[in-house]
Amino acid sequence: MSDFNIRYWDQLYQNGQTGWDIGYVSTPLKEYFDQLTDKNIKILIPGAGNAYEAEYLHKSGFTNVYVLDFSAESIRKFQKRYPEFPEAHLISEDFFTHHGQYDLIIEQTFFSSIARKLRPAYAQKMHELLKPGGKLTGLLFTHEFNFQAPPFGGTIQEYRDLFQPYFAFKAFDMTYNSIKPRAGRELFFILQKK
Repeated sequence: MSDFNIRYWDQLYQNGQTGWDIGYVSTPLKEYFDQLTDKNIKILIPGAGNAYEAEYLHKSGFTNVYVLDFSAESIRKFQKRYPEFPEAHLISEDFFTHHGQYDLIIEQTFFSSIARKLRPAYAQKMHELLKPGGKLTGLLFTHEFNFQAPPFGGTIQEYRDLFQPYFAFKAFDMTYNSIKPRAGRELFFILQKK
C-alpha cells in the first residue's frame, strides 16, 4: 500500500542509509517506558526499523513486545544485533494488512516514513489494532522537511485533526526531553482509543 515499497526500504538498510536512526531508544520514549508498571501488556512497534525500543523493553522485562516491519532486511539486522528477542514476536509484514489486538502501540519515525495520502488510513488502522482503551504513544515531527522521500513532517493541527475522530488526547505536547538534534521539533503524545 506504500509508495515506498519493500525493496526501497530493504536497500536503505542494506546500504546503511538510515539517517533517522539515532542508535538507541530516544529519551522521551525511554522515560515513558520506565514508568510503565504492567510488564505483561501486549505492545506493537510498527515500522520498527532497528527496533531499539523493542530491545530496551525486552531487556526491561516486558514479555509481550512485537516488532513489525515490512523490510525483511531490518528484521534480519535486528535479529542479528539482538538474538535474545523472541523470533515469534518478529513480524515482517505490511502494517496496513496486519491483524492483531494490542494494549499499546509505539510510534517512532514510522508515521514520517509513509506517504502523506496514507495518513488517514494510518489513524484508522491504529484504532483498529488497539484493544478497547488501548493507547497509541510516541513522537511526531512538528515541522516540514524539504524532501521528496521520507521523512515527511507535519503540523500539530494536522495531527490533531487526523487523530481526533478515533482517540482521546491524554498528552499532546511539545517534547521537553528530546535528544539534542530534535529539540523543539517533536511532539510527544499519548492517545487513548475511543
